[in-house]
Amino acid sequence: MDQQSHPIHSKKIIRIAVLLIFLAQGLCFSSWASRLPDIKEIFGLENWTHFGFLMFMLPVGKFVAIPAVGYLFPRIGSKKTVLISIMGYILSLFAVGLVPGIYFLTVVLFLFGMFWNMTDISLNTQAIEVERIYGKPIIATFHATWSLAACLGALIGFGMINLNISPFPHFTFITVLAILIVLLSYRYLLNPDVKHQSGEKVVKQETIPGKKGFSLPEMLLIQLGIVWLLALVVENTMFEWSDVYFQSVIDAPKSMQVGFLVFMVMMFSGRMLTNLAYRKWSKRTVLRIAGSCIFLGFIISSLFINIADEVVIKVVINSIGFMLIGLGISCMVPTIYSIVGDKAKTPVGQALTIMSGISFVGPLVAPLLVGTISDKISMQAAYFVVGLFGLGIVAIAAFCKNLK
Repeated sequence: MDQQSHPIHSKKIIRIAVLLIFLAQGLCFSSWASRLPDIKEIFGLENWTHFGFLMFMLPVGKFVAIPAVGYLFPRIGSKKTVLISIMGYILSLFAVGLVPGIYFLTVVLFLFGMFWNMTDISLNTQAIEVERIYGKPIIATFHATWSLAACLGALIGFGMINLNISPFPHFTFITVLAILIVLLSYRYLLNPDVKHQSGEKVVKQETIPGKKGFSLPEMLLIQLGIVWLLALVVENTMFEWSDVYFQSVIDAPKSMQVGFLVFMVMMFSGRMLTNLAYRKWSKRTVLRIAGSCIFLGFIISSLFINIADEVVIKVVINSIGFMLIGLGISCMVPTIYSIVGDKAKTPVGQALTIMSGISFVGPLVAPLLVGTISDKISMQAAYFVVGLFGLGIVAIAAFCKNLK
């Protein structure tokens, strides 16, 4: 549709619309993650390596999303790409509760991962452009909204589990709710060359031009891509294994499997405090503090689990560890994106695609790394190894001059 046929919306309305799409994505994500122990049980995935391979299909899908977004952005822009991506993501969640066997589940998780990353790239392109319109750091509020939705989704999932409601009706309810949110919000997203009512400059959606030959991306994007890679190993480990950790390592009953919920609550809390952290410290320092929290959290969860035999004490100790990890990981993506918005010379859509192309290795590594170490040694050992990635983040933030 021609741009002139669209109404012109204020920056506040556009911001709310983007926030609502983040809300829908967060609900879908946490609904899936909160039911992983049930999915593992339903499909008889007792071997950790087999479970890790199934989770491996998500990053494979995420990798395919990178050229898909690169193809769609210059042709239809980020607004329509957001619609295709989020609807595919929502319907993939619905299909997870519907599939009859493990092979179908493998295909659906591939699609779930693909639409997940497509939504991430296109929706964060919208968020960065909104931040540029406002002229101040607000991107953390978008990720805080995602985390709030993820907390609500985790609470809903926790309630569904304890009410013995199977994943299918749970996912059906979330699917309907998320589609309604998207239909309400989509028309207000940014379009190319939108001129806003309050007199802001014309905002052009960035595209990914075709290139002849090969050229290295700017060093800032390479360094941020590596930080993102390390953060995604941590993030995916927590997303996919946190409740499984409580179930299998701590042997906690369902009513006490709160690992994912605790982690998501602290992610939300941390993102609410991110802008405050920017006023107190540089973004580079925020990355160093975050990496330290991640490392300390994994140390607590992996090395201090056996100091007591009581399940309640083990739950408390691991909850403290998971809280630190959630606090550390909460500001990683907002800070990375905000640095891109501040310093990158590359167009936003292209910059996010470049970094996604580097960082996609993280989700590929996480399930196989955790699954293999858990099988060969223990899941505690796997968590300790993942904690070392937090130290990697600290090192890059400390020594890479481009992040200053």
